[in-house]
Amino acid sequence: MPATTIETLWRVILLQDHNTRVVLAGSCVFGAAAGLVGTFLLLRKRSLLGDTLGHATLPGIAGAFLIAITLGVNARSFLWLSIGAALSGIAGMLTVLGIRKFSRIKDDAALAIVLSVFFGTGVALLSAIQQLPGGQAAGIEGFIYGNTASMTTQDAGFIFAASLFVVVACVAFFKEFSLLCFDEAFASTTGWPVRTLDLFLMSLIVLVTVIGLQSVGILLVVALLVIPPVAARFWSDNLRVVAFLATIIGADSAIVGVAVSSVLPKMPAGAIIVLVAATIFAFGLLFGARRGVIIQLLAERRAASRLRSEHMLRAVYECAENQSPLVELTAILNKRPWQKNEVLREIHRLANAELLTITPDGLKVQLTSLGQIDSRRLVRNHRLWELYLLNHADVAPGRVDRDADMIEHVLDPRLVDELEVLLAMEGPRRFVPLDPEKRKS
Repeated sequence: MPATTIETLWRVILLQDHNTRVVLAGSCVFGAAAGLVGTFLLLRKRSLLGDTLGHATLPGIAGAFLIAITLGVNARSFLWLSIGAALSGIAGMLTVLGIRKFSRIKDDAALAIVLSVFFGTGVALLSAIQQLPGGQAAGIEGFIYGNTASMTTQDAGFIFAASLFVVVACVAFFKEFSLLCFDEAFASTTGWPVRTLDLFLMSLIVLVTVIGLQSVGILLVVALLVIPPVAARFWSDNLRVVAFLATIIGADSAIVGVAVSSVLPKMPAGAIIVLVAATIFAFGLLFGARRGVIIQLLAERRAASRLRSEHMLRAVYECAENQSPLVELTAILNKRPWQKNEVLREIHRLANAELLTITPDGLKVQLTSLGQIDSRRLVRNHRLWELYLLNHADVAPGRVDRDADMIEHVLDPRLVDELEVLLAMEGPRRFVPLDPEKRKS
C-alpha cells in the first residue's frame, strides 16, 4: 500500500479532517435511521416501496432545479432540492396507495407503474435541463449515484437532524409500529389509528429516502433500507434485537463506506456503503445464529443423527422384549431397511455414549441402564401415539406405525401426560403391531 494511502487512512481513522468528520457524522446517523425504519418496512412486506420512492424523487429534484433557476435562487442547494424530492416522493407514495385502494391492481404492479412513470418523468426533465443555457445537470446528477464528497457542513447538519428525527420517532412509536407490522387487523379492531400510523411510517421512509440522496443516491438508497434489517434477521427473532442490530449495521456500513471512499477518492461512497452492507449480509447468511446456512446445516445434521440414534435404541428395546437382553445384530437388521454398515456405525456411536454394550465378537448388543431409560421413553411415546391415532384419528392400523415414527421424537412430557389421561379415560382399542416384513416396506 503506498505511503500516501496509508497516511490518508490514518488521517481518516483519527478524524483529523473537518470534511471527513462532517461526512461521517451525517452518513453514520443516516445509516442508523435507514436500518431502523427499514426494519418496519421489511416486516410490512413493503421492501420495494423504498426503491419506488427513491426513483419517484427524481422528478421532484429536477423540478425544484428548474423552479430555482426561474426564481434566481441557488439551484444546487441540497435543502432546496430535498424539498422537491420530498414532495415528489410523497406524491409517489400517495399514488401507490391510490392505485391499491381504487383499483384491482396488485401491489407489485402498482409499485412498478409508479417507479417507471416517475423515473421516466425525471429523466425527461433532466434532458430538458441539459438543453438550457448553462443548465448543466452535473450538479444534480450526484443525487442519482450519491456524492458524499460534495456534502457541506450545512448539508451534513440537515441530514443529521432529519435522521435523528427518524430514529427518535421510530423509538417513540416502536410499540405502535410493531403492532401495525404483526397484527394490523387486531390494531384496527382495538381502536388504533391504523391508517394514520401507516401514513406516518411511510412518511418516515420518504424522509429517509430524501436524506439518503446525498449519501448513496436514488438508485442505491433502497439497499440501506432493506439490507441491514435482512442481515439482522439472521441473528435474532426478537424484534427489539433485530431493530438494534439493523441500526448498528446501517451505521457501520455508512462509516466504513465513507472511510474507504475517503482513502480511495475515485470510488463512489454510495456504492462502497452498499457493498459493505452486502458483505455483512453475506456473513450473516452463512454464520447467522438463527437463520445462517451453516448453522441450519449443523442443526439438520444433529437432528438426523439424533433421529437415527433413537430409532436404533427403540429397535434394540423391541428386540429385547421378544428375546433375551442380548440382541443379535441380525434381529436389528430385520427391524428396518438398514444397511449393515449403517447399523454397525450407529451401534458403535451408541456404545461410545454408554447407551449400549457390545459383546467381544461384535454380533450382539445389550442396553445399559441409561440406554434402557431412553429406549423405554421412546417406545412409550411411540405406542401412546399409535393408540391415539387408532382411537381419535381413525388412522388405518397398517399406517399407525409409520405415522408414529414421524411424531414420537417431538412429543414433550406435557403432551405425553395429556395422551395418557385421554387414553385412560376412554380406553384404547386393541392394537396389533405391524408385521416386520410390512414395516421394512
